[in-house]
Amino acid sequence: MLKHSNKITIYMKFVKKKYAFILGVLLIISCSGNSKNSAKTEEIQSQNGQLPNPETADKNAPTYQSAFAGQTRIQGLKTKTAYKVDVLNSDLGKPWGITNLPDGRFLITEKSGFMNILSADGKTLSKVEGFPKVDDKGQGGLLDVALDPDFKTNRMIFWTFSEPVSGGNHTAVGKGKLSADEKKIENPQIIFRATPTYDGKLHYGSRLVFDKEGNLFVSTGERSDMETRP
Repeated sequence: MLKHSNKITIYMKFVKKKYAFILGVLLIISCSGNSKNSAKTEEIQSQNGQLPNPETADKNAPTYQSAFAGQTRIQGLKTKTAYKVDVLNSDLGKPWGITNLPDGRFLITEKSGFMNILSADGKTLSKVEGFPKVDDKGQGGLLDVALDPDFKTNRMIFWTFSEPVSGGNHTAVGKGKLSADEKKIENPQIIFRATPTYDGKLHYGSRLVFDKEGNLFVSTGERSDMETRP
């Protein structure tokens, strides 16, 4: 784990996010180019809209061994909770991560390397720039975003992105201050890099969430390829 100047500890764990339903949609979209995955998705959706029990469902890679016994098997969970979907804005480019500002507006990452601030009613969209360069090939780009727990006083935000470097890219975590006019990020800094660097374009991970003690949890991916998964 690492600490930066604001004494926030970063733990390398995979965590749930309050916008997990958004992640699910994005994962389906990002993997839709694989015909086998698409067929499997259609098969799952045809089962009365219910996902199969992960304890008994077929493995998508039967020959690949888990790191430890029971790693990929969890108990299935079904819910009957009703929900309603309203479209707030359809002019976003390639959004990836989203969080709410204290006043109810939305701060949304754009995969190509900037963020948008969307009004609570979805009618006003403004651009935030000044982020480090991203590698937006494949599933890469500017990814998740989280507000500092003390955002109201320090205006600090944190984000994950695929950082291009010599020899490839890797998942990185940055932080910076949202300017008073909300048009740019001031003094952007990289506080963590998930090395070793790899020349790929898939499975960066990248979810961010703060716990009640101010620790920042970061999810990282295995970069998809067989040589990187172990």
